[in-house]
Amino acid sequence: MNSPPETTWHWEDMTLAEREKQYSPSSCVEDIEPYISAYVTKSEEARKKIGEGKEYAYGERPSQRIDLFAPANHEEKKFPLVVFIHGGYWQELSKKESSFAAPVWLENEIVFAAIDYTLAPEASLYEIVKECQHAVSWMINEAENLSIDTDRIVLVGSSAGAHLAAMTAREIPVRATVLISGIYELAPLIGTYINDPLKLDSDEAKKLSPLHMELKNFPESVICWGEIETEEFKIQSRAFATHLRTQGNSTVVFEIEGKNHFDVVFDLADISTEMGKKVVSFLREV
Repeated sequence: MNSPPETTWHWEDMTLAEREKQYSPSSCVEDIEPYISAYVTKSEEARKKIGEGKEYAYGERPSQRIDLFAPANHEEKKFPLVVFIHGGYWQELSKKESSFAAPVWLENEIVFAAIDYTLAPEASLYEIVKECQHAVSWMINEAENLSIDTDRIVLVGSSAGAHLAAMTAREIPVRATVLISGIYELAPLIGTYINDPLKLDSDEAKKLSPLHMELKNFPESVICWGEIETEEFKIQSRAFATHLRTQGNSTVVFEIEGKNHFDVVFDLADISTEMGKKVVSFLREV
């Protein structure tokens, strides 16, 4: 295992109250409800526009499902794939709030998939990671039936979903990852209310932290976050980018002006944004 990169990071010196504030993205906005409502309404609008898509089971649990949205002529050739893993600190949200970006990708002849996974405390974080890995592996194994080009898969995750995307890309080969406002070192969560449903101890937190892992063959990546975020989330992203680069991986890092932890993900629904352009460039390359 590689050690995390050296930084000026001193989360260990924070009080519990300081850590809980820094790891609460809602501390940077007046009210999170409008953003959660936007996930719901924008996803509903997307499905009204392009249809409900098709739901596939990648496991036996009711939560082990994928919503897949494919271009109309999807049986005629293979298409690139954008896979989205939602956030919610591994304990909230679902694939139904995750289809907001689907229309723009279908318009550009790209398949869009939203992964569901079992939420904590019903599942441990280790189990959640394994579910996401299994979901992406299942799509690759079913690529012929799903009309997917396995050489052009971009794995996107937001917040806790960025952690899950990183953990998945470590095991499953994909073209690239887009990691939005992620968390890659879990130890600061121990003792906070966030860890109550997760029940992580120090050993588990380290084993499940990408920042402590060897990632020499990690795919090309975008690591980004919103301007209006806590300093800890920004530090986490910068530290993980450094960790990837020290192991020889290509990583693009940027902050998105005027966006917060909750609305930054909507840049995925617009191919004119820096995030959208990077995803297109990954998928158009042969």
